[in-house]
Amino acid sequence: MPLLPGAAPFRHDGGPVGVLLCHGFTGSPQSLRPWAQHLAAAGLTVDLPLLPGHGTRWQDMNATTADDWAGATEAAFAELRERCAEVFVMGLSVGGCLALRLAAAHPGAVSGVVVVNPSLALENPLLLVASALRGVLPSTRGVVDDIKKPGAHEVGYERVPTAAAATLPRLWRTTRRGLGRITAPILVYRSPEDHVIGPASLRILTSRAVNAPVTVRSCDDSYHVATLDNDAATIFGGSLAFVRDNSRSGEGLDA
Repeated sequence: MPLLPGAAPFRHDGGPVGVLLCHGFTGSPQSLRPWAQHLAAAGLTVDLPLLPGHGTRWQDMNATTADDWAGATEAAFAELRERCAEVFVMGLSVGGCLALRLAAAHPGAVSGVVVVNPSLALENPLLLVASALRGVLPSTRGVVDDIKKPGAHEVGYERVPTAAAATLPRLWRTTRRGLGRITAPILVYRSPEDHVIGPASLRILTSRAVNAPVTVRSCDDSYHVATLDNDAATIFGGSLAFVRDNSRSGEGLDA
């Protein structure tokens, strides 16, 4: 299937400091492309892959699971480790969950984590019965485009594929169990008015990531997709400063 406009992955070969960016559930690299380009312009090596089943049509996603999305980020992370002296992981929503999962699985190889409105808990009660419903209800109403900024648009699916969504709880459980293994610093951007992710995920992260310094910053003028919203510039600049402050090598970063 052809890709949706703007859904193509982004990759930039820069200096020895690498960043892996993970987009959200039913979204696409388009939601993080301006962020990726900002980091690339500063001299970082950046990889923003397209997760399996995303970027085409929601029916394609129903043939994939959270294990496929996690596997894709693992492969991208392994490749970045080979190309770079150190790697930071970042993500939006479920992409934030995938970034945290990587930091927990590779505590000595991740230099820092930046997450925007990370998803770590059940928000939609339909997911409790998604496995049973997938035969009779292939999809439900979508969650893309929760953006406050007028004219901004997120490229993604207008429907949530039920079978794929039914695999999210396993990803959340695995990630939550591993939060205590994260030792790299974590920077969290959280929108108080988020119509997709509630406050439970942030409470889980701050209470369970006990071996990592966690900093939370508020995106008061944005909804869920804050990377395309009014606080985007703050996120981009703050995450770049975070990389500079926590980079072990300190090389290849433009001032």
